[in-house]
Amino acid sequence: MNHPRPKARLSRALGIPLTRKCVQYLERRPYPPGVHGRARRRTSDYQVRLLEKQRLRHQYNVSEVQLRRAFEEAARGAGKTGETLVALLERRLDAVVHRAGLARSIYQARQLVAHGHLTVDGRKVDRPSYRLRPGQVVAVRERSRQLPPFQLAATGANADEGTGRPYLSVDLTGLRATLLREPARHEVPVICDEQLVVEHYSR
Repeated sequence: MNHPRPKARLSRALGIPLTRKCVQYLERRPYPPGVHGRARRRTSDYQVRLLEKQRLRHQYNVSEVQLRRAFEEAARGAGKTGETLVALLERRLDAVVHRAGLARSIYQARQLVAHGHLTVDGRKVDRPSYRLRPGQVVAVRERSRQLPPFQLAATGANADEGTGRPYLSVDLTGLRATLLREPARHEVPVICDEQLVVEHYSR
């Protein structure tokens, strides 16, 4: 999904950095954009829940339709709806590519997948919304391995700081990652109160 709105401005509106580059902009101006950004405004319960929904949506770079469909699927499943929703989004192909360090942002991950540079279990998949199952292997196509983004990724430049994600087995030098199991909510680095998202859609 293409968001023409500048990422720094969008990050300030949401109150969270959407990319590494946005961190410095948010630190310099930790308030919403616009001439009235510094003014204190009363927030309703609806606005609080809407903001959390927008935070979740933009961190995964999905459309409103895609997020609502994921919510409806999570609501039909067992367990807590909010945690199931995050797990469903985290199993998207573009999200796994990003978490594995094969792309520097969710936006680049989506582009790389859409351009056909990735395979799942040896078969080319160009749908960012493709949902992985435990045990499936994501890898960069042989013909794409010499491209600059993947050469950079192989050095570990995009890898998350500290420990990796325990639900992923990543081989950056081999440019591949395996989804080991369903991700647990506390393992997913998403800034969002998913219960407020559930309340937003359940109103």
